[in-house]
Amino acid sequence: MTQHTQTVGILAYGSLIDEPGDELQSLITRTIRDVVTPFPVEFARRSSSRGDAPTLVPYSGGAPVRGAILVVEASAARASDILWRRETRKTDVTLSYPGVRPDQPNAVRIEQITGLASVDLVLYTSIDSNVTPLTAEHLADLAIASVAKAELGKDGISYLAAAKANGIVTPLSSAYEAEILRKMNTHSLARALAALGPAAA
Repeated sequence: MTQHTQTVGILAYGSLIDEPGDELQSLITRTIRDVVTPFPVEFARRSSSRGDAPTLVPYSGGAPVRGAILVVEASAARASDILWRRETRKTDVTLSYPGVRPDQPNAVRIEQITGLASVDLVLYTSIDSNVTPLTAEHLADLAIASVAKAELGKDGISYLAAAKANGIVTPLSSAYEAEILRKMNTHSLARALAALGPAAA
C-alpha cells in the first residue's frame, strides 16, 4: 500500500503571488489560482521595506480576497522557514522560523490551514495591522509618499496595481485607488506613478 505524502502549499494573497522570491520559486510545483482566503484581508499594514506603503494583511474589518496556493515540494517545517525568510527579507538560509513570539506584536507569524483547495496543509503569513487611521485618504497619502522612499517597483502604488491585476478587492481598495487618482489629478495608477517617478524629476 502506497503511503500518502502530505502536500504542502503556501497561500499567497499579496505580493507573494507574483514575487515568491528565488528560494521559494525553486520549490513550487504548481499554482492553484482563484483560491478565496478563509479570512478577511485589508490594506492595513505599513511595510518598512516598501517605504511605509500599505500592504495586505489579515484584518477583521476586511473581506476574503482572491489568492493563490503555491504548492511546494518541501516539508511544512522547511516551507515555514523559507516563507518566514522571504517575508522578513532574510538572506541567510540557515535562519529558521522562530515561532510565535507574543512579546513581539510586529513579528511575522506563520499560520496553518488544513484541506484548503484539496491541499493537505496550507501555510500563510499573518502580521498585525498598524495603519491608523485606516481610511482610503490615509492609505493614499502613504502610497504616494512611499514612491520617493521605496526601491523601484516596491512602492504602494505599484503594490496596489499588482493586487488589482490579481483580482484582489477589499472593502477599501476602490476608494483607496480613487483617492490616489484624485490627489494626483490623473486617471490611472500608472500615470500617477509616472508623475512621481524619476522621469518626473
